[in-house]
Amino acid sequence: MSPSVPSRSARRRAAGTLCVLLAVGVVITGLVQAAPSATPRAIDPRIAAVMRKPDYRHAQWGLFRQDPRTGKVTESRYADQFFIPGSAAKLFSVSGTWHTLGSDHRFVTPVHAVGQRRNATLKGDLDLVAQGDLTLGGRTRKDGTVAFTTIDHTYANDVPGATLTPENPLAGIDQLARQVRQSGIRRVDGDVVVDARLFQPDPGLDPVPTPLIINDNVIDLLTTPGAEAGTPAGLEWRPKVAPYHVTSSVRTVAAGKPSDINVSSSPDGTRIQLSGTIAADSAPVLRVSAVKDPNAFGRTALIEALQRAGVEVRAKAVGRNPVRQLPRTYQGAPTVARYTSPAYAQYAELILKVSHNLGANLGICLMATSTGSTNCNDGFPVLAKFLEHAQVDRKAVQLADGRGGNPADRATPRAMAQILTYWQRTPEARRFRTSLPILGVDGTLADSCRSCPSRGKVFAKTGTAAGGDLLNDRLAVGAETTAGYLETRKGHFDVFFAGVNGAATPTADITGVLTIANDVADVAAYLQQQAAGGQ
Repeated sequence: MSPSVPSRSARRRAAGTLCVLLAVGVVITGLVQAAPSATPRAIDPRIAAVMRKPDYRHAQWGLFRQDPRTGKVTESRYADQFFIPGSAAKLFSVSGTWHTLGSDHRFVTPVHAVGQRRNATLKGDLDLVAQGDLTLGGRTRKDGTVAFTTIDHTYANDVPGATLTPENPLAGIDQLARQVRQSGIRRVDGDVVVDARLFQPDPGLDPVPTPLIINDNVIDLLTTPGAEAGTPAGLEWRPKVAPYHVTSSVRTVAAGKPSDINVSSSPDGTRIQLSGTIAADSAPVLRVSAVKDPNAFGRTALIEALQRAGVEVRAKAVGRNPVRQLPRTYQGAPTVARYTSPAYAQYAELILKVSHNLGANLGICLMATSTGSTNCNDGFPVLAKFLEHAQVDRKAVQLADGRGGNPADRATPRAMAQILTYWQRTPEARRFRTSLPILGVDGTLADSCRSCPSRGKVFAKTGTAAGGDLLNDRLAVGAETTAGYLETRKGHFDVFFAGVNGAATPTADITGVLTIANDVADVAAYLQQQAAGGQ
């Protein structure tokens, strides 16, 4: 999966940012620390045939496969050279966050009544204290698991085919509002305030994590074709929170014609306009628009939810978040509502399966808060300490974010193998392994190798880095990688890395990038078949 580049201007924007790092996360292979290796066997001729394709004329391929029990290396090609990891970097950040918080950690977001209660009236404020909950109920199924789709809505503006989960993005906010009502409060003669002091948003992390996140800090915009060519397209959007307003001038065009829908917004993000065309035979097309002030958005969303629940709030619903009213401490301020998240392992699965960039960057900030710091950069020493604990060669990893989107990010195939080997030696080996995309089954590998013998036997994080090559009017693929686990026999898993840096597509659209992604997935499948003794 990677961003489409429909025009030269779009390619220029991509090139101007050095590279566009995509959602197809890379999986990293776990290696044991340096046991003597047998002489690697000759490269499988099927893999060699992929490497000889024209797209890879100037590229460098890396391969690595190892038995994590014995340390025996059976495939090694540039194992100790830096590769651009793309979203494979999420294996490091998610692992560090998982280890720091614990797989069963739950985020508990409270609402405090700050002031005096007089019967059913609160003479004071309701303060929602944000805890860094990634979904705040917006993806939680009835069974407590976190829902995801093959192509996440956060990629809707870049990757064709993004879809929505059916869950209500305001579910957690609504639950908090109902609990306030159940606490006996019917009127708030004060304000509603979002306390987002957990950490300071860091613009060096892109996308920027915030302590309060509702619907991934985006507005979903779903366009459907009209009844026939020439008619206005239909529009649905969510979550509907004031003062956000959406209009559309998208028109339906004849079946078979391209759909081209663009999104623009006012400087504050609250006035959103869709324009362009959608084909009469098109499936619904999803786009998203950023929520630029998550705290003000959350405050309004909670006030509106309180009103729906039968709680009157004296303050105006629309306005800035009045942070100056926050108390130094909540001692003596009773908790009148709390939302408890699913376990962190569920969030880790979401992040790894769909390559959720915001969630991966959030992990850096959460590691920082574990030390009492509000500075997200203080999460990196926590991650460094964990990598040393996991026996990962820290000098073989370079990270400046959690998602693998910074141009400085690098890792060697061997280092990626080491982090995966660490998990194989823990009681949570299976839980971590099945959190990765599974070849031909789900996540970013759902559409690869659906009928091949390796379906369901490769568990791997994928990664892509691509940008516009304006000189040659094409897309340059800085990296396409996958790494993780190969099931070689029942209950036994080798760790592996397969990736290419410096490929180039023959075209300027997304199809070439997807072809390269499929080639890398095929290489992973061939490694699995070879390891399992098949041809």
